[in-house]
Amino acid sequence: MLTNELLEKENLHYRGSGGVSQHNHCDGFIPAFCDVETGRVEVSRYANGKLAPLHLLEGLPGEWVEERNASGGVVALKTSVVSGFLKCGYFYTREEAVACITG
Repeated sequence: MLTNELLEKENLHYRGSGGVSQHNHCDGFIPAFCDVETGRVEVSRYANGKLAPLHLLEGLPGEWVEERNASGGVVALKTSVVSGFLKCGYFYTREEAVACITG
């Protein structure tokens, strides 16, 4: 399941590359998530609906949420949801974003 801890691990893994928002934003990439079962893509948003400059679990569709904490915050998303980026209407995984920028 996709959790905040897993997002942190991904950020560490891709640190210094186009696989993190701070290194690909200038190339037009927007933090996003994709449900690979359905193909549905959602940009990362704050809980209030505003676009977020990084990957956040809070603003995603309720049907993607697998687990919430006692106060209703999102703890985990279903396993078919992956983090990545949206650019020109196309979803890029973190690895694809790195390849696009360095390739």
